[in-house]
Amino acid sequence: MKRPTLEAVAARAGVSRATVSRVVNGQATVAPHIRDAVLRAVDELGYVPNPAARSLVTQRTDSIALVFSEPPTRVFSEDPMFSTVIRSASVELEAADKQVVLMLTSSAKSHARIERYIASGHVDGVMLISMHGGDPLPAAIARMRVPVVSYGRPAVPIDIPFVDNDNVGGAAEAVRHLVESGRRRIATIAGPQDMIAGLDRLAGYRTALRDSDRRSIVAIGDFTRESGAIAMRQLLEDDPGLDAVFCGNDLMAVGALQALRHAGRRVPDDVAVVGFDDIEAAKYTDPPLTTVRHHIFEQAAAMTRLLLGLFEGGPADPVILPTELVIRESA
Repeated sequence: MKRPTLEAVAARAGVSRATVSRVVNGQATVAPHIRDAVLRAVDELGYVPNPAARSLVTQRTDSIALVFSEPPTRVFSEDPMFSTVIRSASVELEAADKQVVLMLTSSAKSHARIERYIASGHVDGVMLISMHGGDPLPAAIARMRVPVVSYGRPAVPIDIPFVDNDNVGGAAEAVRHLVESGRRRIATIAGPQDMIAGLDRLAGYRTALRDSDRRSIVAIGDFTRESGAIAMRQLLEDDPGLDAVFCGNDLMAVGALQALRHAGRRVPDDVAVVGFDDIEAAKYTDPPLTTVRHHIFEQAAAMTRLLLGLFEGGPADPVILPTELVIRESA
């Protein structure tokens, strides 16, 4: 059975092919009664617009690239941040009648492939997630003049719109809570230092300690549970007297709790533990985790709305979302 054409719809509606094209492409320059006639003909014939032809007319693909600078093993891991961002962005884009193109890049070859795909006009815009310092992709995409936004402040000095949370302020509030509760030797397990979240949360930790008589005790993880456990064991070996630890995210805090339990340290009696993110699992650790609530779903939704606004000439100002300390039994 042959696919109905624009010409067939035009003949059924008694209008020109150009008028049908304007209606199916959403242009507002058609009288209401003519639009109704065309839409009736479309419905009667079962006409479906040709995506390729429509893109030539509208200069839009209705596709948005969601680019993660991480390998698949990291994106499809236990870290709920990635799935939450994908889910939130998909909800917003579906409401806007757009589709998601998920792209993962962790090598020079994959970087080049993604650059070619975007430069070829296959997507209308790009959302960058989990960018690392030195990553050439943000600058390369910016040069293409494709609308682009970043989930979090870019790790490289480049002028692209972004949506972030108050990493510095949230971390500082968490550490001040430990100081005010009388903890003396407060360590941190910081996130990767080539990522803004890792850098900013470490800066917040140091800011809170700066006005106290406590010294910084720093270990570095990579935002995974395993790295939190390894870092916690190293901290205990280096400084057995520490009595609190602020972790740069909740997964590392979960690993720290496990390491402390294996070392025979009671939480919070011997060592208080605070995380960052307030993932669902934070309520169910033993003991439940005190953490900084960062609204991942809302941040991803705001990033998506920022990008959609750019298509209509909207503002490109950065958006910084607030955080809040959620106190539970671990601190």
